[in-house]
Amino acid sequence: MSNDEFRAAMSRLAAGVVLVTAYEPALADDGPRGEDVGMTATAFMSVSLDPPLVMVSLREGSRMDDLLDEQPLWGVSVLSESQRHIAGRFAMKGRISDRLLFEDIPYVRGEAAGALLVGGSLATLECRTEQRVPAGDHVLVIGRVLTARVPSEDGGPLMYFKGRYRHLG
Repeated sequence: MSNDEFRAAMSRLAAGVVLVTAYEPALADDGPRGEDVGMTATAFMSVSLDPPLVMVSLREGSRMDDLLDEQPLWGVSVLSESQRHIAGRFAMKGRISDRLLFEDIPYVRGEAAGALLVGGSLATLECRTEQRVPAGDHVLVIGRVLTARVPSEDGGPLMYFKGRYRHLG
């Protein structure tokens, strides 16, 4: 089986779209300030109700993987069908800084994790990493859910299917 065959088969699995966020602290007190970091993910799922656990799959060596290896707190915003532009923006490869990507997006800073949570999302979670599991060219990050909120009842979920963002219906 080739990578293309595997990718084509897995593209037939519809997935919800989330924005994973974390705060990267400043390296030194007298250096540049810290920065908020975001990453679009479709490999995200609930793992357990008791205790409340979720899992996100991160490409090994990605900025988010490196950041969550250094500090354990992160946030998740479950994107609505009207937030396709946010998903696309944070899925771009080779971007220099995430600061500009957050500039015109409504958000609040989570009280438990300190990560940005996108306004208008269907749900938001704040998490603390419990376990990291190497899995091929990815790392599965399992997080304990510290807070879970449903800020918006409006709209349907943003989905990813056959290589494109879609909505139900």
